Amino acid sequence: MKNKLKTIGRTVLLVLVAAIVGINVYTLNAASLAGDAVPMPFGVGAAVVLSGSMEPELSEGDLLFVAERESYGVGDVVVFQDGRMAVTHRIVSIDGETAVTRGDANNADDQPINVSQIKGEVVAAIPLVGFVVNAVKTPVGTLGIIALALLLLERSFRAEKQKDEAELAAIRAEIEKLKEQSK
Repeated sequence: MKNKLKTIGRTVLLVLVAAIVGINVYTLNAASLAGDAVPMPFGVGAAVVLSGSMEPELSEGDLLFVAERESYGVGDVVVFQDGRMAVTHRIVSIDGETAVTRGDANNADDQPINVSQIKGEVVAAIPLVGFVVNAVKTPVGTLGIIALALLLLERSFRAEKQKDEAELAAIRAEIEKLKEQSK
């Protein structure tokens, strides 16, 4: 039973590392090749708050989950594409295909944007987790995750090998003991 749990743990660790690396490669490609600051596979994406413009509701370092909507209204907190950057602000007015946004902590409205620039509405936020996400998205962070996973796997295999060797030594000792008794 314990060996099964170790195998499951190793598999989960490898799947997690593969997912992190895969997401990083996907996000990097979306940002560099397509200029997409917030990739939205299946209509859902994630973004990290980079400034205090939405205080007190959203703070720097919050991880946001964003979902596409068919339409947006005044008061919705949205993430929109501004050049190569993602901006998270509240819609203060909409007129046809044009929306005006503003950060809750800002005194002035942003320049009007086309509604097509809106990636989605913020549906959830996890405080401070964005700092970790941003760190993991760097090459050093990704390599660190891979190195840590390999280290944990190696340690797990080494501990299992030592346990097996100890059991084998105990069996050999028992065999020698039985041989001595049979003489």
